[in-house]
Amino acid sequence: MQKLALFDLDGTLADRQSALNDAVTGLCQTHGLSPDAEQWLRTELADRANATDFARLQEAFGLEVPAAQLWQEYVSLMASAVTCRPKVLEGLTRLRADAWTIGIVTNGASDIQRAKITAAGLADLVDGIAVSGDLEIRKPDRRLFDLAATRCGTNLGAGGWMTGDNPAGDIGGGREAGLRTIWLRRRPWPDDFPPADHTVDDVTDAINILLETE
Repeated sequence: MQKLALFDLDGTLADRQSALNDAVTGLCQTHGLSPDAEQWLRTELADRANATDFARLQEAFGLEVPAAQLWQEYVSLMASAVTCRPKVLEGLTRLRADAWTIGIVTNGASDIQRAKITAAGLADLVDGIAVSGDLEIRKPDRRLFDLAATRCGTNLGAGGWMTGDNPAGDIGGGREAGLRTIWLRRRPWPDDFPPADHTVDDVTDAINILLETE
């Protein structure tokens, strides 16, 4: 098996939830949005965000600010707020030193996901990035994993690993792509799903498993 390690972004390498809270609060304060509008944003953006959400926000609450401006401000605020813990960055550095090829496979709009990857200090530590917005497909679609491997300069034929927190998108999708899997215990595991190869509580534990893999 080749030393290919693919990772999810949000909830795995980076803390999206804290960044979301900060970004929504900042955006609403800047434009004086009502509590109802703020709650609408928190609900609609809980799992994902794209430009169309802000067009719907503008229409629902009769805002005068252009939807495109709101979206770009949100992207900037998310990039400013997103974090990747130093121990995670150190772990990825260790993987690279151990000759692992590293990729990110993430659902989301291309501009915001790439902005977060860069701001979190991840861009220089990975060999390839595949964002669902690049092809308008989402995990668990195998094509996104194929794209990530290709952008890493390899392919899925020799196997590898996928680490993430979503049972269906990350673990189910990774398994269907022929990868071994490591699940971050962030949400309930579906009763009818076969288990991941490993289950951990932190992505640094997943990195340690990879480093111990021959």
